[in-house]
Amino acid sequence: MVAKKNYTIGIDARLSGEKHAGIGRYSENLIKRLIQLSVQKRNQVQIQFVLFFFDAQQAQEVLGDFHQFPNVKIVITGIKHYGLKEQLCLPKIYRQAQLDLLYVPHWNIPVFYQGKLAITIHDLLWHEQKGIGATTLKPWQYYLKYLAYRFISKQAIKKARVIFVPTQTIKDTVIKYYSFAKNKIVISKEGLAHHYETLLKQTQKHGQRIKKQLIYTGSLYPHKNLKVVIKSLSKIPKYKLLIASSRNIFQDQIQALVSRYKVKKQVSFLGFVSDKKLLSIYQESMALVQPSFSEGFGLTGIEAMASRLPVLASDIKVFREIYQDGAFFFDPNSCEDFLKALDNLETSNRKKITDQGIKIASQYSFDKMTQEIWTELLKQL
Repeated sequence: MVAKKNYTIGIDARLSGEKHAGIGRYSENLIKRLIQLSVQKRNQVQIQFVLFFFDAQQAQEVLGDFHQFPNVKIVITGIKHYGLKEQLCLPKIYRQAQLDLLYVPHWNIPVFYQGKLAITIHDLLWHEQKGIGATTLKPWQYYLKYLAYRFISKQAIKKARVIFVPTQTIKDTVIKYYSFAKNKIVISKEGLAHHYETLLKQTQKHGQRIKKQLIYTGSLYPHKNLKVVIKSLSKIPKYKLLIASSRNIFQDQIQALVSRYKVKKQVSFLGFVSDKKLLSIYQESMALVQPSFSEGFGLTGIEAMASRLPVLASDIKVFREIYQDGAFFFDPNSCEDFLKALDNLETSNRKKITDQGIKIASQYSFDKMTQEIWTELLKQL
């Protein structure tokens, strides 16, 4: 960073907010904390943030009172993510903002933008989970979109001055496909939203009735592997599975699985669930299920641990890295192994399990992550 003390940093905020699942939660927490940090550090460096939202409603939902900060400028783009307008129209909007640095919390950069760039790669899921079974599109549409994804994500990794990733697992994956990026990758592990951090400090309520129910939170893509849980339900008829997902894509396929394995009475689709309601469900459930074949971090599991909800997780590298010894792991291809993990949970000391979960969840902080990202962003100015 040179002697200049006034800089303008742009942030693509179009995927921020609860409705955009994991990336939305990540982006919202990072944006708010960066604004707060810029105020604390204003005697050292003056940062003007230009935040690019899809519409005014999204900006209000994400920022709230942060609208009022004098170093925050809102730009409404009206441009959805992953579309052609993102590539053709956003570069001009970014140029007009006269940015010293643009940060995009995903791989979907506009490839014609020539300014300084920083990105976050949460995962390279579609590099490894591919084929027409991973989409609801027609084959020609899928392959056209897939080629665009591969091209744009490679350009993002090539153009970015710094690449943030949430785990060592994802760093290894990025290097596997793009070895040239090795020296500009920074691991900045995700954290907990404020209300979950508050839960960590609260005394556990004893004697609360735990229902024979499992909760799944997330999208319904095939790689999420809900099949292994749904198929297992017929072996545990007293259990119910609650599915909290704000995205309808692939819900028809999940409902078909529910019908196929004759467990309709055991499965409930909740749709979008607010954090407040979700917490209430967590506190009365037996466990959160995380049967995925591939993830970038596994934030929902950390949030569950902070809520004193045990986690049943697939035995994959990234979950072992993040959940450590705080989850019950199972082979994601085996119903028998899933049922064995559930049985181990039922026969274990629940307080000991939840105490361990609290200990692990306490290791992850959005404040720490934001400080790491702030430091690296300043280096690029």
